[in-house]
Amino acid sequence: MTTPVTIIGAGLGGLTLARVLHVHGIPVTVHEADPSAESRTQGGQLDIHEEDGQRALADAGLTAEFRAAVHEGADAARVVDRHGTTLLDLPSDGTAVRPEVLRGDLRRILLDSLPEGTVRWGRKLTGVRPLGDGRHELAFADGSTETSGLLVGADGAWSRIRPLLSDARPEYIGTTFVETYLYDVDERYPATAGLVGQGALYALAPGKGIVAHREAGGVLHTYVELNRSAEWVAAVDFTDAAAASARVAAEFEGWAPHLTALITEGATAPVARMIHTLPDGHRWDRVPGVTLIGDAAHLMPPSGDGANLAMFDGAELGKAIAAHPDDVEAALTAYEKELFPRSEAFYADAHQILDICLGDRAPHSFIEFFQGGPDGEHQAPGR
Repeated sequence: MTTPVTIIGAGLGGLTLARVLHVHGIPVTVHEADPSAESRTQGGQLDIHEEDGQRALADAGLTAEFRAAVHEGADAARVVDRHGTTLLDLPSDGTAVRPEVLRGDLRRILLDSLPEGTVRWGRKLTGVRPLGDGRHELAFADGSTETSGLLVGADGAWSRIRPLLSDARPEYIGTTFVETYLYDVDERYPATAGLVGQGALYALAPGKGIVAHREAGGVLHTYVELNRSAEWVAAVDFTDAAAASARVAAEFEGWAPHLTALITEGATAPVARMIHTLPDGHRWDRVPGVTLIGDAAHLMPPSGDGANLAMFDGAELGKAIAAHPDDVEAALTAYEKELFPRSEAFYADAHQILDICLGDRAPHSFIEFFQGGPDGEHQAPGR
């Protein structure tokens, strides 16, 4: 392909696309606002699905590297009630079809697979202007500009590329996840560590829940899930770690101390992650020279599919470009033809899973989902 590909965003989706393009000998540049790969944490553990995430890594030629990074035993799961009483306990049997890996480890595998200089760090996009003929002028915070021939928005929920294609904007759905961490848990918090076990812990009730996952190095990574208004979130001072932890913990009055310790004993300030989504079945008309992948294209409630879909989008787009090396529009048309119906199906699943976790029948709806499906095909929703 004579037209180089410009990707905005060095998340898992953008890097998977860059890697697949590199495998096919197609020139690519990734612009990332972060100053370096180590400038911020990359989130927690991901379960990588056979049908999309693992396929994407295979297309990228990185299956062996992925397997070497898997956190063995992390697929164990336990569901408890608010008193810490076990309702369902599924230990790992060593045959996980959706093995777990840290997002940061997976990102590092992708970064290491790319030629030096492919990712340009500290390149915060401030503006984009169509030039005609599918070309776009990109303006960056450092004052530089660049012209793209084929532009891909892999820049997440608040994408600056999406407005070139769609007027849709993310909207808050009334659910917030509050993220906390505990460190050295086996020594400092043995009761809580024992309750969580070796994998994931789900303590769910209507409108709220505590979901924790053991990570390597004695870390418990927790998402406290709350159905609350934007006004409620705004009233919590998350700049005051102690006050914020106490306010969030107050929503779980009467719950077992070993559970609420995941909130009150957090080693880092709690971070509120308000859940926003794009309209269900978000799509756009074909615009020359530009497309979207991942959350930029189909932001939806968390269901364990987001990272997998982003990587799959990247791999599928990369293969479409490789299949149409001299026709950008044919490549983008082929990619979007498959993207839209695929995304629409996952929107419905994501809303259903959120209701299963926090709806009126939680935690029993969650247990039924966990155990359902032919041959136990259903898995617990990931992070």
